[in-house]
Amino acid sequence: MRETVTVDLPGRAYEVRIGPGLIARAGVEMAPLLSRPKVSILTDETVAALHLDGLTAGLAAEGIAAEALALSAGEATKSWGPLEQSVGWLLDRQVERGDIVVAFGGGVIGDLAGFAAAILRRGVRFVQIPTSLLAQVDSSVGGKTGINAAQGKNLIGAFHQPSLVLADTEVLGTLVPRDFLAGYGEVVKYGLLGDASFFEWLEGQGPALAAGDVATRVEAVRRSVQMKADIVTRDETEQGDRALLNLGHTFGHALEAATGYSDRLLHGEGVAIGCAMAFELSSRMGLCSQEDPSRVRAHLKAMGMKTDLADIPGELPDADALMGLMAQDKKVVQGTLRFILARGIGEAFITSDVPGEMVRGVIRDGVSAKV
Repeated sequence: MRETVTVDLPGRAYEVRIGPGLIARAGVEMAPLLSRPKVSILTDETVAALHLDGLTAGLAAEGIAAEALALSAGEATKSWGPLEQSVGWLLDRQVERGDIVVAFGGGVIGDLAGFAAAILRRGVRFVQIPTSLLAQVDSSVGGKTGINAAQGKNLIGAFHQPSLVLADTEVLGTLVPRDFLAGYGEVVKYGLLGDASFFEWLEGQGPALAAGDVATRVEAVRRSVQMKADIVTRDETEQGDRALLNLGHTFGHALEAATGYSDRLLHGEGVAIGCAMAFELSSRMGLCSQEDPSRVRAHLKAMGMKTDLADIPGELPDADALMGLMAQDKKVVQGTLRFILARGIGEAFITSDVPGEMVRGVIRDGVSAKV
Protein backbone atom coordinates (compact mmCIF):
# COMPACT_ATOMS: atom_id res chain seq x y z
CA MET A 1 0.00 0.00 0.00
CA ARG A 2 1.97 2.97 -1.30
CA GLU A 3 1.02 6.44 -2.49
CA THR A 4 3.01 9.03 -4.44
CA VAL A 5 2.59 12.81 -4.34
CA THR A 6 4.54 14.97 -6.79
CA VAL A 7 5.83 18.38 -5.80
CA ASP A 8 5.65 19.85 -9.28
CA LEU A 9 8.15 22.71 -9.17
CA PRO A 10 9.42 23.70 -12.64
CA GLY A 11 12.81 22.10 -13.25
CA ARG A 12 12.97 20.73 -9.69
CA ALA A 13 9.99 18.42 -9.43
CA TYR A 14 10.33 15.50 -7.02
CA GLU A 15 8.24 12.71 -5.60
CA VAL A 16 7.10 12.05 -2.05
CA ARG A 17 6.60 8.29 -1.76
CA ILE A 18 4.44 7.21 1.17
CA GLY A 19 3.83 3.80 2.67
CA PRO A 20 5.25 0.98 4.81
CA GLY A 21 8.58 -0.69 4.01
CA LEU A 22 10.27 2.14 2.12
CA ILE A 23 13.41 2.14 4.29
CA ALA A 24 14.07 -1.48 3.35
CA ARG A 25 13.63 -0.45 -0.30
CA ALA A 26 15.82 2.65 0.00
CA GLY A 27 18.46 1.27 -2.38
CA VAL A 28 15.89 0.58 -5.09
CA GLU A 29 14.23 3.96 -4.60
CA MET A 30 17.46 6.00 -4.56
CA ALA A 31 19.67 4.17 -7.09
CA PRO A 32 18.38 6.13 -10.13
CA LEU A 33 19.52 9.38 -8.48
CA LEU A 34 23.11 8.34 -7.78
CA SER A 35 26.10 9.22 -9.94
CA ARG A 36 28.19 6.75 -7.92
CA PRO A 37 27.10 4.03 -5.46
CA LYS A 38 27.68 5.83 -2.17
CA VAL A 39 25.72 8.13 0.13
CA SER A 40 26.42 10.09 3.31
CA ILE A 41 23.75 9.91 6.00
CA LEU A 42 23.07 12.53 8.68
CA THR A 43 20.90 11.19 11.50
CA ASP A 44 20.52 11.36 15.27
CA GLU A 45 21.46 8.85 17.94
CA THR A 46 17.88 7.80 18.68
CA VAL A 47 16.97 7.13 15.05
CA ALA A 48 20.35 5.46 14.40
CA ALA A 49 19.78 2.97 17.22
CA LEU A 50 16.33 2.06 15.91
CA HIS A 51 16.59 2.22 12.14
CA LEU A 52 20.10 2.83 10.75
CA ASP A 53 20.90 -0.85 10.28
CA GLY A 54 17.70 -1.27 8.27
CA LEU A 55 18.55 1.68 6.04
CA THR A 56 22.16 0.64 5.39
CA ALA A 57 20.97 -2.92 4.65
CA GLY A 58 18.42 -1.59 2.18
CA LEU A 59 21.12 0.44 0.46
CA ALA A 60 23.68 -2.39 0.52
CA ALA A 61 21.18 -4.69 -1.18
CA GLU A 62 21.59 -2.48 -4.26
CA GLY A 63 25.38 -2.18 -3.87
CA ILE A 64 25.25 1.32 -2.35
CA ALA A 65 27.83 2.09 0.34
CA ALA A 66 26.86 4.37 3.19
CA GLU A 67 28.54 6.24 6.01
CA ALA A 68 26.58 7.93 8.78
CA LEU A 69 27.06 10.67 11.34
CA ALA A 70 24.72 10.38 14.33
CA LEU A 71 24.16 13.68 16.14
CA SER A 72 22.51 14.25 19.50
CA ALA A 73 18.72 14.04 19.40
CA GLY A 74 16.66 17.11 20.19
CA GLU A 75 15.93 20.67 19.11
CA ALA A 76 19.30 21.93 20.43
CA THR A 77 20.96 20.14 17.49
CA LYS A 78 19.45 22.74 15.13
CA SER A 79 22.27 25.18 15.89
CA TRP A 80 25.64 26.43 14.65
CA GLY A 81 27.82 23.83 16.36
CA PRO A 82 26.15 20.70 14.96
CA LEU A 83 25.84 22.40 11.55
CA GLU A 84 29.58 23.07 11.49
CA GLN A 85 30.24 19.50 12.63
CA SER A 86 28.00 18.10 9.89
CA VAL A 87 29.49 20.18 7.07
CA GLY A 88 33.01 19.34 8.24
CA TRP A 89 32.16 15.63 8.33
CA LEU A 90 30.69 15.78 4.80
CA LEU A 91 33.79 17.56 3.51
CA ASP A 92 36.01 14.97 5.18
CA ARG A 93 34.00 12.33 3.28
CA GLN A 94 34.80 14.25 0.06
CA VAL A 95 31.13 14.59 -0.82
CA GLU A 96 30.85 15.96 -4.36
CA ARG A 97 28.14 18.07 -5.97
CA GLY A 98 26.86 15.01 -7.80
CA ASP A 99 26.49 12.98 -4.62
CA ILE A 100 23.51 12.57 -2.30
CA VAL A 101 23.26 13.54 1.35
CA VAL A 102 20.55 11.61 3.19
CA ALA A 103 18.57 13.33 5.96
CA PHE A 104 17.43 10.40 8.12
CA GLY A 105 15.37 11.47 11.11
CA GLY A 106 12.72 13.87 12.31
CA GLY A 107 12.29 17.53 11.56
CA VAL A 108 15.45 18.61 13.37
CA ILE A 109 17.69 16.37 11.29
CA GLY A 110 15.79 17.14 8.09
CA ASP A 111 16.19 20.88 8.57
CA LEU A 112 19.84 20.65 9.63
CA ALA A 113 20.91 18.14 6.96
CA GLY A 114 19.04 20.02 4.26
CA PHE A 115 20.76 23.26 5.23
CA ALA A 116 24.15 21.51 5.32
CA ALA A 117 23.46 20.21 1.80
CA ALA A 118 22.36 23.67 0.66
CA ILE A 119 25.61 25.35 1.70
CA LEU A 120 28.06 22.50 1.00
CA ARG A 121 29.93 23.31 -2.23
CA ARG A 122 27.14 25.85 -2.88
CA GLY A 123 24.56 23.11 -3.03
CA VAL A 124 24.51 19.33 -3.21
CA ARG A 125 21.44 17.14 -3.62
CA PHE A 126 19.76 15.49 -0.69
CA VAL A 127 17.07 12.92 0.02
CA GLN A 128 14.69 13.18 2.94
CA ILE A 129 13.79 9.99 4.83
CA PRO A 130 11.60 11.39 7.61
CA THR A 131 11.06 9.13 10.61
CA SER A 132 8.51 11.14 12.60
CA LEU A 133 4.91 11.94 11.71
CA LEU A 134 5.67 15.66 11.96
CA ALA A 135 8.54 15.39 9.49
CA GLN A 136 6.56 13.17 7.10
CA VAL A 137 3.64 15.57 6.80
CA ASP A 138 5.47 18.86 7.08
CA SER A 139 9.18 19.58 7.37
CA SER A 140 10.46 17.03 4.83
CA VAL A 141 8.36 18.55 2.02
CA GLY A 142 8.81 22.00 0.52
CA GLY A 143 12.51 22.75 0.78
CA LYS A 144 12.66 24.85 3.95
CA THR A 145 15.96 24.11 5.67
CA GLY A 146 17.76 25.82 8.49
CA ILE A 147 18.74 26.18 12.12
CA ASN A 148 17.56 28.17 15.13
CA ALA A 149 19.15 31.31 16.55
CA ALA A 150 19.15 32.71 20.07
CA GLN A 151 16.69 35.31 18.76
CA GLY A 152 14.17 32.78 17.48
CA LYS A 153 13.34 29.61 15.60
CA ASN A 154 14.38 28.90 11.99
CA LEU A 155 15.85 32.37 11.46
CA ILE A 156 18.95 31.06 9.63
CA GLY A 157 18.43 28.88 6.57
CA ALA A 158 17.79 28.47 2.86
CA PHE A 159 15.21 27.11 0.46
CA HIS A 160 16.73 23.89 -0.88
CA GLN A 161 14.38 21.28 -2.33
CA PRO A 162 15.10 17.57 -1.83
CA SER A 163 15.48 15.25 -4.80
CA LEU A 164 13.21 12.62 -3.24
CA VAL A 165 11.24 12.04 -0.03
CA LEU A 166 10.65 8.52 1.31
CA ALA A 167 7.98 8.58 4.03
CA ASP A 168 8.00 5.08 5.52
CA THR A 169 4.83 4.94 7.62
CA GLU A 170 6.00 1.71 9.28
CA VAL A 171 8.54 3.60 11.42
CA LEU A 172 5.73 5.63 13.00
CA GLY A 173 5.04 2.55 15.10
CA THR A 174 8.29 3.12 16.98
CA LEU A 175 7.36 6.64 18.10
CA VAL A 176 6.38 7.19 21.71
CA PRO A 177 2.78 8.46 21.92
CA ARG A 178 3.83 12.01 22.80
CA ASP A 179 5.99 12.32 19.68
CA PHE A 180 3.28 10.81 17.47
CA LEU A 181 0.68 13.24 18.82
CA ALA A 182 3.05 16.18 18.37
CA GLY A 183 3.17 15.27 14.68
CA TYR A 184 -0.60 14.97 14.67
CA GLY A 185 -0.71 18.66 15.55
CA GLU A 186 0.61 19.38 12.04
CA VAL A 187 -1.86 16.94 10.46
CA VAL A 188 -4.81 18.69 12.12
CA LYS A 189 -3.41 22.02 10.93
CA TYR A 190 -3.99 21.04 7.29
CA GLY A 191 -7.67 20.42 7.88
CA LEU A 192 -8.04 23.62 9.87
CA LEU A 193 -6.34 25.81 7.28
CA GLY A 194 -7.92 24.62 4.07
CA ASP A 195 -9.95 21.41 4.13
CA ALA A 196 -12.92 21.15 6.49
CA SER A 197 -13.76 17.69 5.14
CA PHE A 198 -10.27 16.47 6.11
CA PHE A 199 -10.74 17.83 9.63
CA GLU A 200 -14.09 16.05 9.83
CA TRP A 201 -12.41 12.85 8.59
CA LEU A 202 -9.79 13.21 11.33
CA GLU A 203 -12.49 13.67 13.96
CA GLY A 204 -13.75 10.23 12.95
CA GLN A 205 -10.49 8.48 12.10
CA GLY A 206 -8.12 10.02 14.67
CA PRO A 207 -8.39 7.11 17.13
CA ALA A 208 -7.59 4.54 14.39
CA LEU A 209 -4.70 6.72 13.25
CA ALA A 210 -3.26 6.83 16.77
CA ALA A 211 -3.83 3.10 17.22
CA GLY A 212 -1.65 2.32 14.20
CA ASP A 213 -4.09 1.43 11.43
CA VAL A 214 -1.87 1.22 8.33
CA ALA A 215 -4.34 2.44 5.71
CA THR A 216 -5.47 5.35 7.89
CA ARG A 217 -1.89 6.48 8.51
CA VAL A 218 -1.01 6.31 4.81
CA GLU A 219 -4.12 8.30 3.90
CA ALA A 220 -3.52 10.95 6.57
CA VAL A 221 0.07 11.46 5.42
CA ARG A 222 -0.96 11.49 1.76
CA ARG A 223 -3.68 14.11 2.24
CA SER A 224 -1.39 16.29 4.35
CA VAL A 225 1.49 16.06 1.87
CA GLN A 226 -0.79 16.70 -1.11
CA MET A 227 -2.10 19.88 0.47
CA LYS A 228 1.40 21.08 1.27
CA ALA A 229 2.67 20.16 -2.21
CA ASP A 230 -0.15 22.15 -3.85
CA ILE A 231 0.64 25.22 -1.75
CA VAL A 232 4.42 24.97 -2.23
CA THR A 233 3.97 24.62 -5.99
CA ARG A 234 1.98 27.87 -6.02
CA ASP A 235 4.33 29.75 -3.69
CA GLU A 236 7.72 28.12 -3.10
CA THR A 237 9.42 30.94 -1.17
CA GLU A 238 6.48 32.10 0.94
CA GLN A 239 5.57 35.32 -0.83
CA GLY A 240 1.85 34.64 -0.44
CA ASP A 241 -0.24 31.50 0.07
CA ARG A 242 2.55 29.43 1.61
CA ALA A 243 2.27 31.51 4.76
CA LEU A 244 -1.06 29.72 5.36
CA LEU A 245 1.03 26.71 6.42
CA ASN A 246 2.06 28.76 9.44
CA LEU A 247 -1.37 28.48 11.03
CA GLY A 248 -0.66 28.06 14.74
CA HIS A 249 3.04 28.82 14.32
CA THR A 250 3.05 32.50 15.29
CA PHE A 251 1.89 31.62 18.79
CA GLY A 252 3.65 28.25 18.75
CA HIS A 253 7.12 29.56 17.90
CA ALA A 254 6.91 32.17 20.66
CA LEU A 255 5.95 29.45 23.14
CA GLU A 256 8.86 27.27 21.99
CA ALA A 257 11.24 30.18 22.51
CA ALA A 258 9.71 30.88 25.92
CA THR A 259 10.33 27.27 26.97
CA GLY A 260 13.90 27.27 25.67
CA TYR A 261 13.25 24.87 22.79
CA SER A 262 13.21 22.13 25.42
CA ASP A 263 11.12 19.03 25.93
CA ARG A 264 8.71 21.13 27.98
CA LEU A 265 7.02 21.84 24.66
CA LEU A 266 7.53 19.92 21.42
CA HIS A 267 7.09 21.78 18.12
CA GLY A 268 3.87 20.00 17.19
CA GLU A 269 2.47 20.63 20.66
CA GLY A 270 3.20 24.34 20.21
CA VAL A 271 1.45 24.24 16.83
CA ALA A 272 -1.63 22.56 18.32
CA ILE A 273 -1.87 25.12 21.12
CA GLY A 274 -1.16 27.86 18.56
CA CYS A 275 -3.99 26.66 16.32
CA ALA A 276 -6.40 26.72 19.27
CA MET A 277 -5.22 30.25 20.13
CA ALA A 278 -5.52 31.40 16.49
CA PHE A 279 -9.13 30.17 16.40
CA GLU A 280 -9.81 31.80 19.77
CA LEU A 281 -8.44 35.09 18.45
CA SER A 282 -10.47 34.70 15.24
CA SER A 283 -13.62 34.14 17.30
CA ARG A 284 -12.97 37.18 19.51
CA MET A 285 -12.50 39.28 16.39
CA GLY A 286 -15.86 38.08 15.07
CA LEU A 287 -14.31 36.25 12.13
CA CYS A 288 -15.64 32.80 12.99
CA SER A 289 -18.27 31.37 15.30
CA GLN A 290 -17.61 30.70 18.98
CA GLU A 291 -18.25 27.02 18.26
CA ASP A 292 -15.16 26.71 16.03
CA PRO A 293 -12.46 27.15 18.71
CA SER A 294 -14.49 24.87 20.97
CA ARG A 295 -14.58 22.20 18.27
CA VAL A 296 -10.82 22.52 17.66
CA ARG A 297 -10.05 22.13 21.36
CA ALA A 298 -12.51 19.28 21.75
CA HIS A 299 -10.81 17.23 19.03
CA LEU A 300 -7.31 17.93 20.32
CA LYS A 301 -8.38 16.98 23.86
CA ALA A 302 -10.06 13.82 22.57
CA MET A 303 -6.72 12.83 21.05
CA GLY A 304 -4.95 13.48 24.35
CA MET A 305 -3.09 16.59 23.18
CA LYS A 306 -2.11 19.88 24.75
CA THR A 307 -4.60 22.62 23.87
CA ASP A 308 -3.93 25.56 26.19
CA LEU A 309 -1.10 27.48 27.83
CA ALA A 310 -2.13 25.85 31.11
CA ASP A 311 -1.05 22.48 29.65
CA ILE A 312 2.60 23.61 29.38
CA PRO A 313 4.57 22.61 32.49
CA GLY A 314 6.50 25.27 34.39
CA GLU A 315 6.25 29.03 34.38
CA LEU A 316 5.71 31.11 31.26
CA PRO A 317 6.64 34.75 30.61
CA ASP A 318 3.87 37.32 30.88
CA ALA A 319 1.80 38.46 27.92
CA ASP A 320 4.10 41.38 27.06
CA ALA A 321 7.19 39.14 26.99
CA LEU A 322 5.43 36.61 24.76
CA MET A 323 4.35 39.42 22.45
CA GLY A 324 8.02 40.44 22.24
CA LEU A 325 9.00 36.91 21.22
CA MET A 326 6.31 36.95 18.53
CA ALA A 327 7.87 40.14 17.12
CA GLN A 328 10.95 38.10 16.11
CA ASP A 329 8.83 35.87 13.89
CA LYS A 330 9.78 35.52 10.21
CA LYS A 331 6.24 36.58 9.34
CA VAL A 332 7.03 40.15 10.37
CA VAL A 333 6.86 42.37 7.26
CA GLN A 334 7.90 46.05 7.53
CA GLY A 335 7.66 45.77 11.28
CA THR A 336 4.12 44.37 11.23
CA LEU A 337 3.36 40.81 12.28
CA ARG A 338 1.17 38.83 9.91
CA PHE A 339 -1.28 36.42 11.51
CA ILE A 340 -2.93 33.34 10.06
CA LEU A 341 -6.54 33.54 11.22
CA ALA A 342 -9.71 31.75 10.15
CA ARG A 343 -13.26 32.54 9.04
CA GLY A 344 -14.13 28.98 9.98
CA ILE A 345 -12.66 25.48 9.99
CA GLY A 346 -10.90 25.02 6.65
CA GLU A 347 -10.98 28.76 5.90
CA ALA A 348 -7.66 30.24 6.99
CA PHE A 349 -6.35 33.54 5.62
CA ILE A 350 -3.40 35.88 6.12
CA THR A 351 -3.82 39.30 7.70
CA SER A 352 -1.86 42.06 9.40
CA ASP A 353 -5.01 43.80 10.60
CA VAL A 354 -5.04 42.40 14.12
CA PRO A 355 -5.45 44.61 17.21
CA GLY A 356 -2.43 44.07 19.44
CA GLU A 357 -4.50 44.42 22.58
CA MET A 358 -6.77 41.61 21.44
CA VAL A 359 -3.75 39.34 20.88
CA ARG A 360 -2.43 40.34 24.28
CA GLY A 361 -5.82 39.50 25.79
CA VAL A 362 -5.82 35.96 24.37
CA ILE A 363 -2.32 35.39 25.73
CA ARG A 364 -3.05 37.04 29.07
CA ASP A 365 -6.13 34.86 29.59
CA GLY A 366 -4.10 31.76 28.78
CA VAL A 367 -1.25 32.70 31.10
CA SER A 368 -3.61 33.61 33.96
CA ALA A 369 -5.33 30.23 33.61
CA LYS A 370 -2.05 28.60 34.65
CA VAL A 371 -2.10 30.33 38.03
